[in-house]
Amino acid sequence: MSRSGPAVTPGPRARRRGALAAAAACATLMLASCSTSSPTTSAAAGAAGGKPITVVATINAWGSIAAQLGGSRVRAMSLITNPATDPHAYEPTPTDARVVADADVFIENGIGYDPWAAKMLAANPVGGRTVLDVGALVGIADGGNPHRWYSPTDVRAVVDQITADYVKADPGDKGYFEQRKSAFLTTDLATYNDLISQIRARYAGVKVGASESIFSPMAQALGLDLLTPASFLKAISQGTDVSAADKATIDQQISGKQIKVYVFNSQNSTPDVAAQVAAAKAAAIPVVAVTETLSPAGATFQQWQSTQLQQLAAALHEATGR
Repeated sequence: MSRSGPAVTPGPRARRRGALAAAAACATLMLASCSTSSPTTSAAAGAAGGKPITVVATINAWGSIAAQLGGSRVRAMSLITNPATDPHAYEPTPTDARVVADADVFIENGIGYDPWAAKMLAANPVGGRTVLDVGALVGIADGGNPHRWYSPTDVRAVVDQITADYVKADPGDKGYFEQRKSAFLTTDLATYNDLISQIRARYAGVKVGASESIFSPMAQALGLDLLTPASFLKAISQGTDVSAADKATIDQQISGKQIKVYVFNSQNSTPDVAAQVAAAKAAAIPVVAVTETLSPAGATFQQWQSTQLQQLAAALHEATGR
């Protein structure tokens, strides 16, 4: 949902997070088009040399998409870009506040993921600024699963809304923005969409485990049977205590090889998660790492997601022989 003027969302929630993984090198399965330039910043001249639309996103998953959709008509950047950073625990800087103050379009994830964003907007009210709150757009309230960039359906909704916001800000370039959207959906996301379709066709119903809720939207899109208790997934994501019963259930799922693959967020490796990863490897269950932000930081959204999907497909093939 987009709106004009500053947004008001709940304040930050306390989160306890584990050690952060180091930024990963570009995986060998990365698409041949893997880029070393930042996909979340576009230095644009604007239409006919005019002032480009200034776009700021809190996380680079949305920032990468925003930059690609805007092309030469926008100047886009993201606040959180380091793959070794835990976005849940991010503390904005004075520089971030100045950047946000100048934004024509601001993209926040919402759902309690980046609650500091609302405070920055309120501290720098600007008439006519468009704010895209992803959680509000897709109908997920605070307390729900905030990792909406792992939902292909929600990604499409955000693409549509960003394009609409660009047209609102620059009506004269409507044709350009519509063309950028069409190219992004049909060409740029082609490998990403094909991998989702192929994995769903071949591995739907395969039982898998995960360390937290980041993987839940994609597991659903792929038709995988995510056995890990939802209460455990949410607790790890939010940094709250996990129950002994949930840990015992997961231990049994791993030791009994009830799951074929284990997926974990390498940017949030708590002692419980580390123990599960070790147990899965000891049981010869393939383990796949995913991240919350683009990895490597110079990848595009689709390169990053496609690489992870390729790695997941390889793990599912190893585990099932299909």
